[in-house]
Amino acid sequence: MAQSVGIKDVARVAGVSVGTVSNVINRPDTVATETRARVLSAIDRLGYVRSESARQLRAGRSRIMGLLVLDMGNPFFVDVARGAERAARRAGLGVMVCNSAQNPGEEAEYLSLFAEQRVRGVLLTPADATGRNIEAFRRHNIPFVLVDRVAEGTTECSVSVDDVAGGALAVRHLVDAGHRSLAYVSGPPGLNQVRDRRTGALEALAEAGLGPDALRELPTERLDVAAGRDAGARLLGLADRPTAVFCANDLLALGVLQAMYAAGVGVPDDLAIVGYDDIEFAAAAAVPLTSVRQPAVTMGAMAADLLLEETEEDGAARAHEHRRVVLQPELVVRRSSLSAR
Repeated sequence: MAQSVGIKDVARVAGVSVGTVSNVINRPDTVATETRARVLSAIDRLGYVRSESARQLRAGRSRIMGLLVLDMGNPFFVDVARGAERAARRAGLGVMVCNSAQNPGEEAEYLSLFAEQRVRGVLLTPADATGRNIEAFRRHNIPFVLVDRVAEGTTECSVSVDDVAGGALAVRHLVDAGHRSLAYVSGPPGLNQVRDRRTGALEALAEAGLGPDALRELPTERLDVAAGRDAGARLLGLADRPTAVFCANDLLALGVLQAMYAAGVGVPDDLAIVGYDDIEFAAAAAVPLTSVRQPAVTMGAMAADLLLEETEEDGAARAHEHRRVVLQPELVVRRSSLSAR
């Protein structure tokens, strides 16, 4: 196997010191034009590529930002990553995207990897409801910003959406359409987002004079289409089936829609469905899906900007104050909830 070319090889071929090669790479203006040309020629001839990791270790600063999300199979988090990547690229940084798969153990492993790689900072959507992973990561003194989660009980920055308001928007819409018996396909109960959306749903029911028993909760272990299909099957098995269902995200809603279609249950005439996130597939579904829109790209970009501000080398970092940014959701009404009752 061919050996990699090092800085000493470049220095030997160019007939200069290792320090001169380093100056050509990092401070070219300090090297005479003829010497600089000789070193660059040697670099080109040998195919030398500098070790970015070694440079980072010497400088103590990384050009990589970590992003750890719950599920990269969910287009919502793809949009979050897109926003973060755009902001990072403007600052000359790259983004290392990792997927915890809603698993606290995998989350802990990736946070350890970020610490080993000495990343500039981390954008994190927590999977561990206990907060233990965050506490362990905090010991490394690497800045982080919470994404799609309010920084409750911490001093760090966060960028999130008001999920209580989002849940209320969804259920208020269904109640206004005449529904009095609803289901909530909720996802893993340990996730704050799932609980907050349920809180909003109950608030909307209370506004309409309906009690919590008007909302039948169907928890799922995951937030994906397969879990939605399973919830749909359970929904079909209920003797007193609700007339409307609110799902904690669009993937669950699409799974419920598939289950209804397979069983010959009409949407929205027999069952109205509302999702959450307004991913691209929501509008393209067989029955276009009503959904609560989250500004995912904006969320990722704002979180990255906060992290960049906190890690700037100039006075911006010293002047940085941790902030909790809470964005507002928007209801996008489509055919899946437009039955007349």
